[in-house]
Amino acid sequence: MIKVLLIVAVATLLVLFLQSHGTSRGGAYVKIGMVLFMGFAVYAVLRPEDVTWIATRLGVGRGTDLILYLLVVGFGFFSISTYLRFREVELRYARLARAIALSEASGQEARSAPRAES
Repeated sequence: MIKVLLIVAVATLLVLFLQSHGTSRGGAYVKIGMVLFMGFAVYAVLRPEDVTWIATRLGVGRGTDLILYLLVVGFGFFSISTYLRFREVELRYARLARAIALSEASGQEARSAPRAES
């Protein structure tokens, strides 16, 4: 029963991710990586003994340890990616705020400048 629940959860996460993520080239690479990761997750649920076999070949004691290590590395990539994306958005907001302030300031100068009467 737990295997069915885990596979349904993985499939649901994959569908939600593919529907909500951007369509840029970088987004395509992220989608491909996520599909591969979710495929591995389903495989690990269905065949845990194979994951243990892979882990022992890589020098890790158990399959669960291997999955934990992969999740830690994946979380690190996610954290760095999120930080860089937020930093980029903050820079965009700062540039936009500067442009609006300059636009409003130049608009006020134009209104307050004395007009030459003919």
